[in-house]
Formats: sequence, structure tokens, C-alpha cells
Amino acid sequence: MVYLLLPLLPGGLVAAFAFVGYCFSTLGRIGLRQADRVAWLRVLAALMGAAAAVLYVWGLLHLVGAVMDAEENGTDSAPLRPCRTPGWEEWAQDPGIVDYTVRYLPLRFVCETGDGDSYVTDTVPDYLNPSVLGFALAGAGCAGAARLVSRRPGPRATREPGH
Repeated sequence: MVYLLLPLLPGGLVAAFAFVGYCFSTLGRIGLRQADRVAWLRVLAALMGAAAAVLYVWGLLHLVGAVMDAEENGTDSAPLRPCRTPGWEEWAQDPGIVDYTVRYLPLRFVCETGDGDSYVTDTVPDYLNPSVLGFALAGAGCAGAARLVSRRPGPRATREPGH
């Protein structure tokens, strides 16, 4: 499961650059003054998607650092360094912290104890998961609004005389 970190990092960056590229190509092709409501909603949706992708990659970088720290087997490696959050002493008592898990939705580093219990560390900043969700939902909302506006007949719709 930790091996998903490797393809997700460049994949998230590619997605962010693709969204930003869509924005610039759309506005460059249409022009800022000629862009209608649908184009602006689509551009805004792409920018929101890019922000969500960049924040997700930022969280993945935090997880990569924690995994590298946890996998380092040297002195001072027991219990795992990423698992040393406030109050970790009570979790480290018998049977102790034995393993970890990386969760991708929402992003989190979970330390597992020998008795089957687990707890989430503060490896990923608290603002990150709600921000990713907010930008993703805002982008989806803008894309949905663009679709609705593009289907509704507007000032460009003309009728033939006599009908």
C-alpha cells in the first residue's frame, strides 16, 4: 500500500499542470474579453482542480517523509519516530507500537499497536484534508454549473420567424 506513494506524486503534479494548461489554453484560444460564462466556469473548475491536486501532493510529500522516517532502522527507531505525537507514551506501553499504515483518502499516517488498536498521527497538517475536499467539491460544482449553463438556451438561441 505504501508503494502507491510513488506513482501518486508525479500523477498529482501532472494533473495540476494539465488543469492549469487547460485554463491558459482555453483563455488564450477564446480571449479574455470574448469568454462567456461557460468558459469562465470551466476555467474556474480547472483552477480548483489544480489547487486540489497540488494540496494532495503536498500531503503526499508529508507522508513520504513519515514513511522514510519510519523505515529508517537505526538507533532511536523504536517506537517509530512518526508515531511520537503528544501522548505517544501511553500507546508505546506494553504491547507497544508495532506497525503503521498509510491512508490515502483522507491522507493520514496511522500507527498500530500490538493489541490491535491504532491512532492517527499529526504527520499530515490538519488543514490539508478539508482543503483538498473543499477545492475538489468547488471544482466539481463549477464544472456542473458550466454544464447546466451550456445546455440552457441563452441569448444566442434564436427562433425562426413564425414559429
